[in-house]
Amino acid sequence: MKKENIRNFAIIAHIDHGKSTLADRILELTHAVSEREIHNQMLDTMDLEKERGITIKLNAVQIPYKYKDEDYQLNLIDTPGHVDFTYEVSRSLAASEGAILLVDATQGVQPQTIANLYLAIENNLKIIPVINKIDMENADILKTKKEIKEILGIDASDALLISAKTGQNVEKVILKIIEEIPFPQNANDDLQLKALVFDAYFDVYQGIILFLKVFEGQIYKNQKLSFIQSKKDIDVVSLGINTPKEQIKDKLTAGEVGWIITNIKDIKKIAIGDTLTIKNNPNNIEALPGYRPSKPMVFSGFYPLQTEKYQILEEALDKISLSDSSLTYEKENSKALGFGFRVGFLGLLHLEIIQERIEREFNVAVIATIPSVIYKLILTDRKTKYIQNPVDFPDRSYISSIEEPYVKIIIYSPEKYMGKLMEYVHTRRGIYQNLEIYSEKMNALIYHIPLAEIVFDFFNAIKSISKGYASFDYEQIGYQKGDLVKLDFLVAKEQIDAFSRIIHRDSAYRIGKAMVEKLKDIIPKQNFEIAIQAAIGGKIIARETIKAYRKDVTGYLYGGDVSRKKKLLEKQKKGKKKMKQIGSVNLPQNAFIDVLKTK
Repeated sequence: MKKENIRNFAIIAHIDHGKSTLADRILELTHAVSEREIHNQMLDTMDLEKERGITIKLNAVQIPYKYKDEDYQLNLIDTPGHVDFTYEVSRSLAASEGAILLVDATQGVQPQTIANLYLAIENNLKIIPVINKIDMENADILKTKKEIKEILGIDASDALLISAKTGQNVEKVILKIIEEIPFPQNANDDLQLKALVFDAYFDVYQGIILFLKVFEGQIYKNQKLSFIQSKKDIDVVSLGINTPKEQIKDKLTAGEVGWIITNIKDIKKIAIGDTLTIKNNPNNIEALPGYRPSKPMVFSGFYPLQTEKYQILEEALDKISLSDSSLTYEKENSKALGFGFRVGFLGLLHLEIIQERIEREFNVAVIATIPSVIYKLILTDRKTKYIQNPVDFPDRSYISSIEEPYVKIIIYSPEKYMGKLMEYVHTRRGIYQNLEIYSEKMNALIYHIPLAEIVFDFFNAIKSISKGYASFDYEQIGYQKGDLVKLDFLVAKEQIDAFSRIIHRDSAYRIGKAMVEKLKDIIPKQNFEIAIQAAIGGKIIARETIKAYRKDVTGYLYGGDVSRKKKLLEKQKKGKKKMKQIGSVNLPQNAFIDVLKTK
């Protein structure tokens, strides 16, 4: 294959703008798959992706295509669209020379369209604007072109108008890829090997499989390779490409995207974004610029519902983190839940997806504790301490000040919903910054807001207020001081650490009251009275009481003096008092699940 005939490209867009459907049509029109084999979301290999209609994992596929009597190799790298999976997009773009910027004609430019475009520009990619869903009744092509020009700064006058669903004009997209996206300029088989590892996953039968793009040189079977940054050595057991079926090859040459099966058994030795070269390379080869590193923003405790599955949960996190480099975890334990892990995520959808993957792929039911963010504590001895788990919160007397992470959010919405959205964001401690008018119908609200305020149902709330029209994007802007307290929950005077939270003082009573009321409904009655309390330090701010079972000890009496009844009731009272002193409450596991689902 001539290097001039290789095209590496990605499809970038906001969630639900039609990336996977366009990828399906490209596979169909290039005959990469037969009519019998084609189905919706060909490149979405997980059941979870098909059920939710979203792309979670990137996927790389090599497509052969004949154009003007010449053979071309199109390497398509599919990308997710949700803000929580930006790290997947950045890895795809690091292995591409061009990108199709897909915009939905019914929704126009949306937050992740902008974020993904900036990622593509940072990687110096050729951008091809494409407007999708032109067959829909409410498609507004002129408005969409105007938004692409005004918001993104890209001339969309000759943007391709397609329907990925029906296949209309999709062939023109393929031709545009060949004609406008540059071939890998520095691809040279004769140079020393330099390959970027942009993804990896664990196969039960074959072990660890690496996805990579060869920038320079060649990779052969049985070759000995080494990671430049981590210094780990590997052997190439087998190699090949996806078409999207696995196809074994003898070698991968410069400019190609493919996979290699290695002899590595220890998952932790793999570094996604690292550069591979030949082992003991005498030349000092600089590592390729990988992808933009991502930092977890939301943390939650993961505990196995069945304690004997702790080891399987650890293996699950190991294997998932191999292909998901943004996932971090460390061991922790809780008095109430036993041994588990503190896991870091990019957002709530990311948390939800990982939890479902563990339960489906590894058959481990997981209890996830209340999500929290990283807080910055300035202690009285002037030392700085960062905590992500409320359990690590020191005594208030040792703390000089507390700072919480803030984010800049941009909410895109039609004008008529702006008033209600502003009211809602103010209830979440949002600080107004600006209102930008992008078009007659679409405005952008800009706020600074504590990250902790958007990790709960913020996304669902703004969707509900705007009848589904609004969307938002966010970026971290640093830490700001806040009047924050640690809210603890006690059941029968015993602290349940899994429920502890760090929150703003103004919200403490409302949240404390809601939680104790929920616990009262969930915890079953015992033979003794149970006090459920919410506390800040030593101060109780909310309380509910679960009354003890009451046995009718006088039910069998009939007639006689009333003093007999009083005597039996007094005896019962003494017994209850004794039980109250020695009783301990066993919380059912579903209590944790139900409380953690409480808004």
